[in-house]
Order: sequence, then structure tokens, then C-alpha cells
Amino acid sequence: MKENKTNGKIVKASEWFASGTRKVYSLTHKEIIDFSEQPSQPEHIRVFSKVNNQENNSANWLSFLPGFPDGSYGWSQVDQELTSAGLRNPQLFVEYIGQGDSDKPENHEYSTYERSDLVEAQWQAHGIKETFLVTFDYSSLVALELLSRQEERMVLKNQLKTRITGVLMINGGLFADSHSHPLMTTPLLKTAIGKMGARMAGKNRTVFDRMLKGLWSKEYGVTKEELKEVYDAISRRNGAVFMSNAARFVDEHKQNAQRWNLARLYHSLSSDINFYVVGSMEDPFEHKQIDAAKDRLGAHGLDIRQIPGGHMVTSEQPKQLANIIFETFNQSE
Repeated sequence: MKENKTNGKIVKASEWFASGTRKVYSLTHKEIIDFSEQPSQPEHIRVFSKVNNQENNSANWLSFLPGFPDGSYGWSQVDQELTSAGLRNPQLFVEYIGQGDSDKPENHEYSTYERSDLVEAQWQAHGIKETFLVTFDYSSLVALELLSRQEERMVLKNQLKTRITGVLMINGGLFADSHSHPLMTTPLLKTAIGKMGARMAGKNRTVFDRMLKGLWSKEYGVTKEELKEVYDAISRRNGAVFMSNAARFVDEHKQNAQRWNLARLYHSLSSDINFYVVGSMEDPFEHKQIDAAKDRLGAHGLDIRQIPGGHMVTSEQPKQLANIIFETFNQSE
């Protein structure tokens, strides 16, 4: 499957982050601010984002939300494919607090609600009026929260500052009762032992490689070079401990099971928003979600697709994902 990489070239993490910017996000006001006009305060967090084709600002945007734990860097291979294929619409790649080149504040309480606030702040900062939303991994929960907010605003007849025109969710949680993370992965990470392991992984490449190697399918055979770049992305700014600090997203989903329920939102919004779901065939983390989607929404017209690969399908199948993104985005225009 390695031939799916653009020209066989692996994007270096340093190149990815050099192609974006770090702006200041106010936790208090939930907005991106001009740091040159604001004093530095504890609630001011620098966050990374990358934008392509911003000169086409009037067009419908694509917003890419990051996965756990590799963050926005996980989209690097897909980004290459989309660029090679000539995508001209503006694209926003969001990075959450704690990931990639964003700040990693100590004792920070990570949450899906906070991530959703940050996405909306980025939309406002870039003047995005309409966007097609593409998510990987745990960002499906952010999409479900953003869709819930859009639903509420529509019911109240409030003006939508940014309208979601379509959503494509890849290898993410869709239903709170269908998560299937193996015990020694995310469930362990949220414990004290998991936190210690995450700290060790941030300092020791061998520990890191053993911890993350299972994210790719055995057939793919992730290379040391690829693992090195993922390590550089995750451990940047001493960020590996994020893998433990932010590992409670499944618990969050269960606490918000009705609000973040794909079936409820699909029935409520599918007349205005196109919904698409993709799952990889060898994903050890969310493989039950696709079966649940088929059982609960397949007969109602939800577009559900399965493609080869393990959980990290963004690096295993970037060309196929790029093709799906092109197709579904065009359908939502």
C-alpha cells in the first residue's frame, strides 16, 4: 500500500509546521486575538493552524479537524494528494490545544466543548461563511457538537456565522455505545500508569514506537522514518503527555450520548447537510461504529464506506481518502 504516498515522499513534521502559523487564542473570550495588541495572559494560548488557497476566500471552505494523537500532521499526506489533484478551494487545518505546534499548558482540562469553541474561533478569524467539515478519529465528537450547535441555532432562527454544508467523518466515534478501544490503548492512557507511559514515550523513541506501532495495519508495515515524523509531531513542545491528559474523550461521549448521537443529528439535519462516514477495515479502535451506522442509518440513506487499512488510514490510504474528499465535497457544493 505504500505506493499510495505522493511520489513516495513522506512529509516531515518540521515542514508541515513551517507551512502554518501560530496565533493567540483567548480561552476567556473564545476567539483568536491579535497578540500584538494584547498583553500576554494565562488564558492566552498559542494555537497552530495551516491554511491553503486563502485567496479564494469567497468559495466554500474545507475544514480539516485533527485526530488523536497525531494532530493536524496526520493530514499531511492527504494534503499532498489534494494539492497534486488541483484542489483550489480554501482549506483550514485546525490544531487543538495540546497537539502539534499548539501550546501544551500544564494542568489543562481538555474537552470536546473546548475544541469546538476553538474551531468556531478559527472560522471567525478566517471569515469562513460556509465549510465542508472533514474529521479524523476523535474529532468526530467535535463535528457532532458543532452540528448540535448548528441545529440549535436553526431552531432558534439565529443567524449562522458559519454554515456547515457537509460532514465527512473518518474512523471516528459516532455512537456512545459502540466504542471498542482495546484495554491497553486509550483506556490505559487515562490512568496514572498511562500518564507515566506517555511521559516515557515523549523521551524514549523505543517506548514511543512500541506504543503507537499498532495504529497501522500489519500489511502496511509502518517505517521507522514515518514513526520518527509522527514522534516529532506529537512530542513537539513537550507534548507527548497529551496522549494521557486528553484520553477521556470516550467518557465524554458517553456523558453526552444523546446530544452527540449521529442518528439523531442525521434525521434532524440531513435535508440541509450531507453526511458521509468512512471506516477502515482493520481499525482496532472504532470498527463497531461502521456496523452500528449500517444498522441504524443504512436504510435511511447515510453514505457509509469502508476502505482498506488500519486506524491510521490517513497515511495508509491518502490517495483514496483524497478522492473521497473531492467527491463528497463536490456533492455538498
